[in-house]
Parts: sequence; structure tokens; C-alpha cells
Amino acid sequence: MIHPLLSAQSLSRSYGNQLAVNNVSFEVHKGEVLGFLGPNGAGKSTTMKMLSGNLAPHRGKITINGYDLIENPKQAKAHIGFLPEQPPLYKELSVHEFLNFCAHINQIPRSKINSAVDMAIQRCGLSDVTKRLIGHLSKGYQQRVGIAQAIIHTPAVVILDEPT
Repeated sequence: MIHPLLSAQSLSRSYGNQLAVNNVSFEVHKGEVLGFLGPNGAGKSTTMKMLSGNLAPHRGKITINGYDLIENPKQAKAHIGFLPEQPPLYKELSVHEFLNFCAHINQIPRSKINSAVDMAIQRCGLSDVTKRLIGHLSKGYQQRVGIAQAIIHTPAVVILDEPT
């Protein structure tokens, strides 16, 4: 039996008396794409923050590629690429410098860093801006750099919050 790449079981999260996410369950298998649609305040970003390990659920279980996110956070997070609504960019670095840094923090072996950076640049259409400072790029290109950092380590699961 093939296990899901991402499994959320009975997730719930509150902020004080405000229930943000209530008993959400789903699975995502290899090759599937899942999108959350709903009005502001529906719990979409809260759910994605829980799935990425940036916010603990008050109830429920999350597994990423077979690893329990609460019990084995380091192993589970190694299989996640995450792009929050505001991309975590160092705007004083060039695109290439930033992606090289991201490769290092994602523990890509030194011998594979150049190919990982090149692949992320190619996949995200950044070839023409690799030497430019991120802070001098348009918002659209900055979003592409954010996506590149999320996929540089070829994670099993990519979570994008407001990717457009």
C-alpha cells in the first residue's frame, strides 16, 4: 500500500475563543494537487502553517511522507518546501547568492549545491536575473525566488500560501 505524502487527521486550532480550524482531515498522494478556497478568516493560512510545522495544532495529527510532524519534526520538515504569503527573502543578496544560501540551510551536499541552484533557477524562470539583488526585482520575480527556495531541496511536499 502506498502511503500519502501528506496526511492531516482531525486538525483543530483556536486563537483564544475563536475556532480557526475545526476537525479538518484529508490526504494528498504523489502527483496530486490540493488547493484551499474560502473567504478571509476561513482558516486556510492557519491550516498551511500547521501543515508546514510553523504552528502546532491543538488537536489532530499530521504526517509528511510517513513522518509524524509532532513526534519527528526534523525528519518530517526535511520533506517539506514552504512558501508563506510573504516570501522569506534576503533582499540584499543576489538571486544566486540567496539560493546558494538556501541550499546550504537545506543541507544539500556541497557536491550537489550548484546543480540544485541551477535547477531551481531554471524551473522558476530566473535565468535572466541571477546576478540582480532580490530587493531590485519586481514582486512577481520575488515570488519566483520564493518558490525556488521552497523547491531547491526537491521536497516531497510543497506548500504555497497565496502563491499568486
